[in-house]
Amino acid sequence: MLIAMITDLHANLEALQACLAHAAERRVSQFAFLGDLVGYGAEPAAVTSLVMEYAARGAWVLQGNHDAALFQSDTSSMHPAARQAVEWTRSQLNAEQLSFLRNLPYRIEKDDLLLVHANAWAPEKWEYIDGVMEAMRSMHACKAQITFCGHVHIPTLYHMTMTGKTGEFLPAPEHSIPLSKQRRWLVIPGSAGQPRDGNPAACYATFDTDTQELTFYRVPYDYETAAGKITAAGLPASLAKRLLTGE
Repeated sequence: MLIAMITDLHANLEALQACLAHAAERRVSQFAFLGDLVGYGAEPAAVTSLVMEYAARGAWVLQGNHDAALFQSDTSSMHPAARQAVEWTRSQLNAEQLSFLRNLPYRIEKDDLLLVHANAWAPEKWEYIDGVMEAMRSMHACKAQITFCGHVHIPTLYHMTMTGKTGEFLPAPEHSIPLSKQRRWLVIPGSAGQPRDGNPAACYATFDTDTQELTFYRVPYDYETAAGKITAAGLPASLAKRLLTGE
């Protein structure tokens, strides 16, 4: 089974459609959306509806912190631009879309795979995996051989040996990486809807459960149109600029 791991869509319809089309060309048979369907971007209703269509056909979908923030009365801990986007997003979604987002799980386990938005030790707390120590903590907190995480907008791969030694590297796109069963792995595909590594192209990854091969991808899309929609919606200019620069 070839699985597309897509995360941090952030209401960016152009990026999501580009990733879905790219995955379809590669004959992906299963889709997983690792949270943060909304927030930052200007098309929360369209993105949520599209993911709901995939969920109805069996896609796996997680709740992210921006999705959860829609149902929190106090969002003062969020960055002002993110908070403004969340407040605006509430008014853009209908009851069915809000119910879908509210009831999404924090984690999904499938055989030797664990899917979470933030981390495995406390997925509902939204703490980041910022480096080797956090990756090690997450892998120690579960039994899965491979964990897939969102939340961090930069593609990263962590690996842990049987003795607990843990390392990381930034993967090159389009290069297949065999995930040895002699190690534990933590995969961060990067953000589809708001990349932050200086490259505005959308991120996602595929994993082949038969060959145990992981591949990261960068997908060009019309980020100028997506940024223009953010500006037209009256959302913070910084959110539009981020799409243009990928930072």
